Amino acid sequence: MRRYAAIRNAALVFILLAAPAQLRAAPPALAPATAQADVPGAYNAALGRFKSVLADLRNRINAKQPLPNLPGQALYLARNALIGSYKDLTDANPAKIGRPNKYGIPPAYFDADNEPLLDEYRKLFDAMEAPPSGAQFSNTPFKDVVDLGVAIARAKGLDAANAEAAGRIALGIFYAETNGSQNVGNGRSNTYKGSFQTGPSEDLNGRRKWEAIRPQVAAIDPEVAARDAREEARVGGGDHRYNHWTAVRDGLMNAHAELFLQVPAIAKILPDPIDQMKFFELIQIIPSPTRSALRSGNLLGTRVSDPTVMKYLRNNSVFAFGQADRARTSATYREIMDAMWLFNDKFARAQAKFAEVRGR
Repeated sequence: MRRYAAIRNAALVFILLAAPAQLRAAPPALAPATAQADVPGAYNAALGRFKSVLADLRNRINAKQPLPNLPGQALYLARNALIGSYKDLTDANPAKIGRPNKYGIPPAYFDADNEPLLDEYRKLFDAMEAPPSGAQFSNTPFKDVVDLGVAIARAKGLDAANAEAAGRIALGIFYAETNGSQNVGNGRSNTYKGSFQTGPSEDLNGRRKWEAIRPQVAAIDPEVAARDAREEARVGGGDHRYNHWTAVRDGLMNAHAELFLQVPAIAKILPDPIDQMKFFELIQIIPSPTRSALRSGNLLGTRVSDPTVMKYLRNNSVFAFGQADRARTSATYREIMDAMWLFNDKFARAQAKFAEVRGR
């Protein structure tokens, strides 16, 4: 979706809860583990800080006070510090690892007693990122994503069965980027907006690519073409990112359409549908290295060691929490995908929604 040299400077807003999102400047580095003599104290301080930031934002919103620019940034960093400090705590004392939590976060990273805090975190992002008043909603947002993914894949040359897989992958990206919410804003970026969290240049690029394949789409699926004409007329000269249909269409065309033809080959390498979604999400995060890894013939064994690429991964909550994770200087794609555990719940929900949409 973004050229490697120009990946956007805003991290995935919706990773984990309000997430997806994407890249921004790296959060402040944590002190070396040897300097953190009081690991429990560091965790308690991070917990107190997270509670304080939650309360401050809630009070501002309830009082209808103006919010600072990028109000989600402080909240996001406070959440990351909480998870990271708890991982340091359990690394130092594994007996502190507790019960599973409803968010599917590995228990070594998160105390299930703090679930209500993450509930509030999600609610605050929902409030901060509410769609603008002029946003154009769809009554069938999930079906739209699947229909567009399938139609684009068919226009690119995929057969019907593999095009269905592309539709499922498209729905996974929607969940990863926005938690399955249409027309959202972005509490951590003034650039990336809408159902696929695209910037203006990305949206324009996707629109141009769509124009090029529109005739093929019309020949394969006249209903999709007719719907597209209606939505184009509806949005007129407005921001295509705040019309759900055009935002999804342009996002898919900008970043993923060129790879849809390789879905069969990707599925052979990654038979797990969740891994397939993770691969396409990595096209969002580190596009050029991920394409290179696919071309190498050894996707899962390809090792990333470029410090800038590792920074982008950390800024998207991969190897981001705790001293041991942040000390990594390289990782294979298999290790990267395994570390994308914050996406697992989103992609599982996308799978379930896909089955619902397709009546399976």
